[in-house]
Amino acid sequence: MEWRPTADIPTLRQRATLLDAARQFFRDRSVLEVETPVVLSHTVTDVQLESLQLTGHPPRFLQTSPEYPMKRLLAAGSGDIFQVCHALRAGDRSRLHNPEFTLIEWYRLGFRLPAIMAETAELAGWLLQCAGHDRRPTEFLRYNDAFRRELDCDALDTPLEILAARSADCGLALQSIAGASRNDLLDFLIATQVGPRLGQGKLTCLHHFPASQASLAQLDPQDPRTALRFELYADGIELANGYVELASSIEQQQRFAADHAERGRRGLAQPAMDPRLLAALTHGLPACAGVAMGFDRVAMLALNAPDIDAVMAFPWERA
Repeated sequence: MEWRPTADIPTLRQRATLLDAARQFFRDRSVLEVETPVVLSHTVTDVQLESLQLTGHPPRFLQTSPEYPMKRLLAAGSGDIFQVCHALRAGDRSRLHNPEFTLIEWYRLGFRLPAIMAETAELAGWLLQCAGHDRRPTEFLRYNDAFRRELDCDALDTPLEILAARSADCGLALQSIAGASRNDLLDFLIATQVGPRLGQGKLTCLHHFPASQASLAQLDPQDPRTALRFELYADGIELANGYVELASSIEQQQRFAADHAERGRRGLAQPAMDPRLLAALTHGLPACAGVAMGFDRVAMLALNAPDIDAVMAFPWERA
C-alpha cells in the first residue's frame, strides 16, 4: 500500500504559497474570512451533485460547498465574506475531480454579474501570475453565443430533437439520448464540445446560462430566458461557478421542489429542503453575488501539473 503523498514536497510548498496569495487577495479587499461546519444537517438538492452521508440518526451530510451556512451568515449581517475549505462530492474520479477537494468560496454585497465575473477572473489570473505565468486577457462570452460559435446552434431555441441529433453526432450514445431532457443534452454538449474549447490562452467567463440551469441564481430581468450565472474557464477547464444570488425564499422553495421532481425522474435520492436556509432568506439576504472556485484545478494549471493529484498530498485512494 502506497503511503507517500502524490504531490512532492516542493509542490506542496508552492501550493501553500498560492493559498496565502488567495487569502491576501481578499484581505486586501477587506473581505472577512469565516469558517462554517463541514458536517451539515441538510444538503443540496441540485440534480448535478451527490452528497456523501454519514451513518447515524438523524442523518448528517458532508458539505458539497459551504454555500448554505455562508448565506445564513450574510443574512445575519456578516458583510463580505470568504472561506477556504474542503468540500466533498460523490461522483466520477478523474484527473480533474477528487471526491474531497479545496474550495475558495466568497460573497460580495452589491456586486452584479459584471463585477463578480471580473473579480473572479482577477483572482484566477493573479494566482497564475504568482506561479510565474504571463497575465491573461479575459473574455466575456454569453452561453448562447458560445453555442453558436462552437456548434452553430442556438442553446435557447433549438428544438430538442435537433439538440439530440447534434449530441449523437458528438458521440452521445443513443440509449443516453432516449428520455434525455434539454438540460441533459446541453450539459453533455458543454462538457464535451464547448467547455474544452474555452479559455485557450485567456480566461473565459461563460455567462447567462439558460433559466432552466439557474440553480441558486437570479433570472435576468432583461431576458428571463437566462440566469445571472457564470462559469470561469482556463485551458478548457472549468475553474469557478458563480451567481447573482437568489434572495427570494418563495422562489428558492419552488426551485427545491423542481429539483426534487427531477431527481425523482432520474431515480435519485430526494434530500429534504434546508429549513434554516429558507428561514435566512425569509429574514432577508442582502443583494450579493457569490462564487465557488476549485483551488486544486487552479493550482494544477498554475504549477503546470498533469492532474490535480500532482498538487494534492493524499487524494481519494491514499486518504
